[in-house]
Amino acid sequence: MAGKRPKTSMVKIFNSLSRQKEVFKPLIPGKVNMYVCGVTVYDHSHIGHARSAVVFDMIARYLRFRGYDVKLVKNFTDIDDKIIKRSNEDKIFWKDLTEKYIQEYHREMSLLNVLTPAVEPKATEYLPEMIKVLQGLMDKGFAYAKEGDVYFRVGAFASYGKLSGRDLSGEDSRARVEANELKEHPLDFVLWKASKPGEPSWDSPWGKGRPGWHIECSAMAMNLLGETLDIHGGGEDLLFPHHENEIAQSEGFSGKPFVRYWVHNGFVTVNQEKMSKSLGNFFTIREVFQKIAWPEAVTGEALRYFILSTYYRQPVQFSDQAIDEAKNSLDRFYILFQKCEQASGSRKEAGDKLSQILDKTRQAFIEAMDDDFNTPEAIAQLHLLRNELNREFSGGLSSREGAGVLAFFKELGEPLGLFKIPEKEWKFSRVMEEISNEDVERFIHERQAARKAKDWKRSDEIRKELAEKGVILEDRPDGGTSWRK
Repeated sequence: MAGKRPKTSMVKIFNSLSRQKEVFKPLIPGKVNMYVCGVTVYDHSHIGHARSAVVFDMIARYLRFRGYDVKLVKNFTDIDDKIIKRSNEDKIFWKDLTEKYIQEYHREMSLLNVLTPAVEPKATEYLPEMIKVLQGLMDKGFAYAKEGDVYFRVGAFASYGKLSGRDLSGEDSRARVEANELKEHPLDFVLWKASKPGEPSWDSPWGKGRPGWHIECSAMAMNLLGETLDIHGGGEDLLFPHHENEIAQSEGFSGKPFVRYWVHNGFVTVNQEKMSKSLGNFFTIREVFQKIAWPEAVTGEALRYFILSTYYRQPVQFSDQAIDEAKNSLDRFYILFQKCEQASGSRKEAGDKLSQILDKTRQAFIEAMDDDFNTPEAIAQLHLLRNELNREFSGGLSSREGAGVLAFFKELGEPLGLFKIPEKEWKFSRVMEEISNEDVERFIHERQAARKAKDWKRSDEIRKELAEKGVILEDRPDGGTSWRK
């Protein structure tokens, strides 16, 4: 039943640099070099990290679905002030601390069905590459050294601010940077930090020290993917100053455009406010898995579905209720999948009609995803298909049709990273399991009486109540009602 997917693409991506949707054209036809800013590994990853990981995993998956050869690189920042501070507080060697949280991150990404990137570089593994970029910037007048520190000279880069669109000449910009008397200008940012006593350090032409945060991504990205990337992604909070600084130092070094398409995902909000530790509305991925009673794989798919149910550039409102709603939506799909798995109808197959329905959905799905990865619309198309299949084939599917429908959902689930759990292993909500057959029959008897009395409102209420408990009613032509969980 699987249809052919075109190798060519009219994928449109919202480019943060141009602030508009653009038709995606990679530097090398058919190949995509993609870099995503990863996590700083000093603590448990939070829901915001989960959103970024799922979003860019989805983008890479979909571009592969459309025929591209995608190389995705996502880094780990494994040395910075926060890591050193936590290392001292916990009395643990900094490298052991970062390795602990890298391992935890890998486990959580696996539960969220996030594919492992082609390369996951650690900042401390690319010190020679960083020093090479720093030296090149100094040779070209873009950087200067002061007392063992190295700074980027923002005034030397004429287009600084082009990504964020900020007017960086005013007092507001000056107020956003840390005062430092060693800097020539308040906006200049650190590329290399002279080491303090007791801190991890590495040798450099400017003395012992460690890299600044911004230089890490430029050096790793250019070394692993080339001086011009097709896509660079990250959270909206990284747009300024991190990504702005990446552009300045990368283009200052190479003289070439650093990134063709900048892509940023929106914030996670709680009670309409951005999630943050300072507001006390901070949730780690670990906490979400600990507080939910479903099997971890089911929780992971529900959390992924929740993230993809909102357009990636918009804020997503996190709550327990939202996760429950995501799980209920997935329940409805898995009910259909179990029906397909158990299909054994012997009636004459309506293969042509089914193929037409599936082809229509495939086209609508691709149109939604081609439009800047509109996952809410793509998922809506799958729900419309589910409803249509339940309506058109209420009498049951043949085994061949069931297998075809199941393969189709798996096919379109792949770029979303959904529908990965075997049908028999899916854990339905407790309310679905606890309703007895006798109670279902009682509801059906009451509904039949309501229909006989033309009390259509009560009839609909009963159908809805049973649907919420995971029971699907199917009215037969003979006036009777069949049901299934």
